[in-house]
Amino acid sequence: MRIAILGAGAVARASAAYLLTRGHEPVIWSPSGKSAAAFRDGSLAVEGQIAGAFKLAIADSAEAAMEGAELIMVAMPANGHRMVYEQIAQHASPGQIIVISAQPVLGAFALQNRLYAAGKDNAILAWGTTLLRSRQVGASGVRINTIRKSVDIASLPSKADAAVAVCRTAFGDKFDVRPDMLAISLSNINPQAHLALALTNFTRMERGETWGQSENLTSGVARFLESLDGERLALARKLGVSVRSMADHYHRTYGFTIASLEAMAAEIRTEGAGQLGPTTEQSRYVLEDAPFGLASLIRLGDAAGVDMALHRAGLALLSALYGRDFDSENDLPVDLSRLLEGLAEQV
Repeated sequence: MRIAILGAGAVARASAAYLLTRGHEPVIWSPSGKSAAAFRDGSLAVEGQIAGAFKLAIADSAEAAMEGAELIMVAMPANGHRMVYEQIAQHASPGQIIVISAQPVLGAFALQNRLYAAGKDNAILAWGTTLLRSRQVGASGVRINTIRKSVDIASLPSKADAAVAVCRTAFGDKFDVRPDMLAISLSNINPQAHLALALTNFTRMERGETWGQSENLTSGVARFLESLDGERLALARKLGVSVRSMADHYHRTYGFTIASLEAMAAEIRTEGAGQLGPTTEQSRYVLEDAPFGLASLIRLGDAAGVDMALHRAGLALLSALYGRDFDSENDLPVDLSRLLEGLAEQV
């Protein structure tokens, strides 16, 4: 199966290697061309759960990558999604299925609006998180730390069984279908996890220190994280959607027995089952998850009448640390009033 991968960072590289091991034909497109330059004459060096050198097919444009593809995968930071959504709306053909890996909160709704404006109705699949936990290594490498056993998935329109079947053919039987896209939008725990880790390890990031996430997920950080997760779960309940707790996510990722986050964090530290944290403050932990995660959740909470006090405080602290307004940097607008009216009609 030909699969267009829009992006050339860690997720895109890991996904391409994984798909090659499954006998598929991934084609990578890098918007700037820089991230894919090393693969034109050389190979992708992969280590970790998959190891080896892989020759990648590179496209010179989004249109060329998407031509003839059965699946189109969006695998890049959220601040590039608007541009990519415009490329998809312009060049996607009827029947092509679009996959958003670890979508920005409400990202699928923003893409659907853009497709509708272009007179298209392609099926959209959004994953609650990445299938592969990975880290970019230099200009031409990637390390795959974890291949998740199960990832939540939802579709627009809500019943797209054929599209989900194609996704399983490409990536394996690793998806739990959720009944609606809003549940997936609230299932991504990266905004909360990255807020807690970034705030409590910010000087390490600024100084470029090497630090492990598992050993720094201390009891205090875990309690902070549990409170953040409580706000997310309260918002989900108010909107009438079912989402997994962060403890359940840890259970599914590491196989640990569900307990308090403090107890599970201690077990993660004991096992050392983590990965390195960012060694720069210019990290997606903030630059992506603050405007496209925290800000979106706060707006959704305001529209639904749920106080997201810790999310709001965290976003304000990050904005102060960086000297910028992260709330204003979200360029994926969604009509929340219309979205909530649609939910009310379904009840």
